[in-house]
Amino acid sequence: MFTGLIEHISRISQIHDPSSSSSSSASNEGFTFTISDASPILGDCHIGDSISVNGACLTVTEFDNDSFKVNLAPETLSRTNLGELKVGDKVNCERAMLAHTRLGGHMLQGHVDSTAKIIAKRQDGDSIRYQFQLPPESTLLPYIIEKGYIGIDGASLTLTNVNEQEGSFGIMLISHSQGKLTLTQKGEGDRVNIEVDVVGKYILGSTSKIEGLVERLVEKKLKEKGLI
Repeated sequence: MFTGLIEHISRISQIHDPSSSSSSSASNEGFTFTISDASPILGDCHIGDSISVNGACLTVTEFDNDSFKVNLAPETLSRTNLGELKVGDKVNCERAMLAHTRLGGHMLQGHVDSTAKIIAKRQDGDSIRYQFQLPPESTLLPYIIEKGYIGIDGASLTLTNVNEQEGSFGIMLISHSQGKLTLTQKGEGDRVNIEVDVVGKYILGSTSKIEGLVERLVEKKLKEKGLI
């Protein structure tokens, strides 16, 4: 689990894509990132630890004083924007939360639900307003509530508006956060990773299951009474 408070911005220093003929790493290694400039988050690192990279929970397979390596499964590549990254790109990083951590953001699983596209970016005083649009096939909008939380590239942010007609939503990035997130460097047309609030997922996602259970119980009781 993560808080959505980005600890450090690191850099992709090496990518091994087994589908690319230009890859020089071992063929059985799978799709991997080596992420460098990461020493501030590696002081207590162990093999098998979880680190959120742009909002995706990834497992550390190797590390040294300044870098760590992670594997990206096909599911991760299909759900996120990580497969679009290039050597030199910056990524938001956060270690898994500890039991005594202050939950200053909101609870994130590091399970990216989808991506969204930036459709507007504008300055508003010393803040920046962003508007994002979900893919047409997305079913996430019911979980996105004005003044609720959302994870964008791993950062816990507050929703300022939701436009159900166009399937879009907005956030405001305050000046304090602008130097701490990769989002500041992104513009219209760029994609970001989205994780909706886990509480909403469990509540709304359980509704249909509860309705089905109630219907079956009612039907059972009516049959017992000979009414159907």
